[in-house]
Amino acid sequence: MQLQELQQEVDDWIKTYGVRYFNHLTNLGILMEEVGELSRIMVRTYGEQSSKPQDNTKNIADEMADILWVLTALANQCDVNLEEAMKKNIEKKTNRDKTRHQENQKLL
Repeated sequence: MQLQELQQEVDDWIKTYGVRYFNHLTNLGILMEEVGELSRIMVRTYGEQSSKPQDNTKNIADEMADILWVLTALANQCDVNLEEAMKKNIEKKTNRDKTRHQENQKLL
């Protein structure tokens, strides 16, 4: 699925099943909540923190999809074309960092 298709699918779903978009700040809060849920799983899966029994029902892929969903909804609300934004962002990073990481002794 292309990002443009994702944006359209999220928009269609919200307008069909969600009644309307939550306001921008509500969606921002939801995004932060979802990032926190992913963080909890990552810290307990790959970090030193031990898991709790309720953590076993959580799934990294689902949490990442939740984040992408809310971010896509916010992009729709803010009239951001994610495909164009990503192309420009990759170009910016390439121009800025094309040799920086390759020259970083910490990464070698």
